[in-house]
Amino acid sequence: MREAESGAEALEDVRRKHPSLILLDVMMPGVDGWSVAEQLAADPETRDIPVVFLSARAASEDLERARELGAVGYVVKPFDPLALAGIVRDVLERLARGEREQLNRDLPHEP
Repeated sequence: MREAESGAEALEDVRRKHPSLILLDVMMPGVDGWSVAEQLAADPETRDIPVVFLSARAASEDLERARELGAVGYVVKPFDPLALAGIVRDVLERLARGEREQLNRDLPHEP
């Protein structure tokens, strides 16, 4: 697992390492998480990497934006790190079963 300090660093790391899953904070210095997700989705090399957003923002428009960007999860801060590990495990298992579209549809419509 690697933690990036900024959106630009996150983009660089993802393009270099092609992780199995990205935990992406919405609010980051420089390039925000929304822009990172848009750039990853536009790149054929990274568009299929699943994204789980982490954010203190829980408004319905934020959840809808995550859905539009193809997110497979949305976790509102603060969160329990052990619970997050379970969410990641569940997401990876469901992705392995081919449930990506269902994960995106399952994002809550309201906080």
